[in-house]
Amino acid sequence: MAPLLSVDGIDTYYGQSQALHDVSLSVEEGEVVTVLGRNGAGKTTTLRSIVGIAPPRRGSIEYGGEDIVGMPTHDIIERGIGYVPEDRQVWSTLTVAENLEVPAGRGGDWTLEDAYDLFPTLDDLREARAGTLSGGEQQMLVIARGLLGGTDLLLLDEPSEGLAPQIVSDVRDAIIDLKDDLTILLVEQNVNLALDVADRVFVLANGEVVHQSRADDLDADDPAIREHVAV
Repeated sequence: MAPLLSVDGIDTYYGQSQALHDVSLSVEEGEVVTVLGRNGAGKTTTLRSIVGIAPPRRGSIEYGGEDIVGMPTHDIIERGIGYVPEDRQVWSTLTVAENLEVPAGRGGDWTLEDAYDLFPTLDDLREARAGTLSGGEQQMLVIARGLLGGTDLLLLDEPSEGLAPQIVSDVRDAIIDLKDDLTILLVEQNVNLALDVADRVFVLANGEVVHQSRADDLDADDPAIREHVAV
């Protein structure tokens, strides 16, 4: 059976500057796949290429067997890809409940109550303005929002960045809870978090895939991690 997501040999540019060089990866339905790498390695650009924000100039991206390169971002999202960017783009003047009700209105298997069950903190903050939440609470909100509206594949960009250790643990637990119901492509620099939740790992450096393996075959001391991820 074909992968749910197949990225094949993409080259992505910002103007004349090439950010991705012949990047290929795949995500099988029900997997958590992690992309590791340092800042500037091309991790975020990979996600932006998938959702059409930075379309590749060459190569193909197939989702559910359909080539999605060149499609507008909103059409890609409507096909079941949820995208949680690293900058936590909450709708700051809306309440937590309102932030979740907008995507929930598009239907899908995930309900508002499912989102609140995953992150009970949000249940207590339903009427709070999103702009008043802490960084960790905003991260929970954007992950919960990304689940709603018919999402089958969730793209998570650096969900642990800038969070306190306890909140990172909560995010890790949430991703583990989601594994039974959702396919996830996770971009991370936190090696321990990534290896805890992932089935397979791709390592990027300078816009190229330099390593891929089962997560079980890696640890924080692996040469690929020490050379291309660890600071």
